Amino acid sequence: MQRGAKLGIVGGVVAGMLGVAGYGVYNVLDALNSDSTSSTSKAGSAKSTAPPDAKEIAGTAADFLAAWAAGDTAKAAGLTDSVQTATTALSGYKDKAHVSAVTLTPGTAVGAKVPFNVAATLSFQGKTSPWAYDSALTVIRGASGKPVVQWKAAVVHPKLAEGASLETGTAKQATLDFTDRNGKVLDAVKYPSLGRFFTQLRTKYGSKASGGTPGVETWIDGADGTVTETLHVIAKGTGSKFPTTLDADIQAAAEKAVLKRSGSAVTALDSHTGGILAVANNPATGQNLAFGAQIAPGSTFKVLTAAALLKAGVKPGDPVSCAVQYAAPQGKPYTNVEKSSNPKADFRWDFANSCNTGFVRLSDEIKPDTLPSVARDSFGIGPAWNCGVQCLEGKVPGGTGDEKTSEMIGQGQLQMNPLTVASIGATASTGSFHQPRMVPLDVIGAPVAKAGGLPSGVTSDLRSMMHTTAVSGTAAQAMSGLQSSGCGAKTGSAEAGSTQPNGWFLGYCGDVSVAAVVLNGGHGGDSAGPIVAAVLKAS
Repeated sequence: MQRGAKLGIVGGVVAGMLGVAGYGVYNVLDALNSDSTSSTSKAGSAKSTAPPDAKEIAGTAADFLAAWAAGDTAKAAGLTDSVQTATTALSGYKDKAHVSAVTLTPGTAVGAKVPFNVAATLSFQGKTSPWAYDSALTVIRGASGKPVVQWKAAVVHPKLAEGASLETGTAKQATLDFTDRNGKVLDAVKYPSLGRFFTQLRTKYGSKASGGTPGVETWIDGADGTVTETLHVIAKGTGSKFPTTLDADIQAAAEKAVLKRSGSAVTALDSHTGGILAVANNPATGQNLAFGAQIAPGSTFKVLTAAALLKAGVKPGDPVSCAVQYAAPQGKPYTNVEKSSNPKADFRWDFANSCNTGFVRLSDEIKPDTLPSVARDSFGIGPAWNCGVQCLEGKVPGGTGDEKTSEMIGQGQLQMNPLTVASIGATASTGSFHQPRMVPLDVIGAPVAKAGGLPSGVTSDLRSMMHTTAVSGTAAQAMSGLQSSGCGAKTGSAEAGSTQPNGWFLGYCGDVSVAAVVLNGGHGGDSAGPIVAAVLKAS
């Protein structure tokens, strides 16, 4: 078995200047062609410390890309601020990633950042394949006073973290054709958010698959040497089918829905089994917000808080005044996102209208360890989750004083992601906890988290309150057309230290629970709500 490439950088070459061993040419903008010597400072003999100007940025980028594409590793690396690291990466790009030809086309610089398109040819054991993607470089003032390319692994490929590398060769496992719960083969090109998970599943379970032959691929080796993601397939192997809990139609809806909001993520679960039906991130190849975010869930967490209060004896019809501002004894004051108030409100109204002050007013009804214990014992949040793929189950630390009241309304030190919140919704709608997972239980072959669920009376009250929220509360607009008796919802807006809070939304209908987040999205009903509604309508 051969392996290929540690870090590489895909570049381009100046038209008419290069023709080295298959490495290609690129068309540089007229501005770059106008001064090929602009990579050296002409400000005088004194060493400049000012940021590079537009001419220096354009010239340095052109020189670097030209040298790299021509295969002149020494020259290209010498134009960076980390010669040794760049030399290793550029050499590996050609020799170990097996890039036999490359054409680089620069875009318009934005400040010191120069984007460029990569059109490479991969060659391995007589097989060739075109490979295109976009990358970028940044020009800075070097220690010598000359402008240089600031070296980062991501110059080679935008998905490369520091310490990671590219490799082309025979895949470590035979090809697996991943199928949804109905037996339909899932294509990572059609469903781009699934690419990372397919790589994880193949790495973790590929050895258990029988038959098949490995393909020829280009992948990312993480800093620890493990394969983190397959980037390109040169030649497909023959594989066996590998079952997942995903649903192709729901996944398609999720992929489409998140495209409407950058910095968004959504997860859909089968409420009765915990099977992950869909997961999508925008961008698809960026941070895995859907399963990996560790951020406060805002008022979507009030579903769990409400369960804790209902278990403590609070009733939906109990009067709980909603003030514009309220502070618990010796605690900080709280206000409502909607700036609403209702002196005649009851607990149901407070929940449906997301009244923070009403919830804080009930803080004496629960103990400092109530939220963590309910999270662990009823909702399964605490024990590690074995999802079949990488996932974070969330944290509910609990506390006293302001931490306690902050957690009651979904703030404080809570850590959640759409997977966690969708699971909270699934437990609320069924009364039972089923640990989320992407593969069948018999494939996981390891213990999964367990929890006792909710008492039937609490489940009934919670479902009723979430239905009210979907019909006449803060979630009503987003849930339009999804307001049958089997549907419920909860909105959320979580402070994130920015101008706009993160927008959250949780909704369920029938057997499907869906949660979404939009970073800096503002009110959850407006930002994350349409994403959840679109996925529910496809379920």
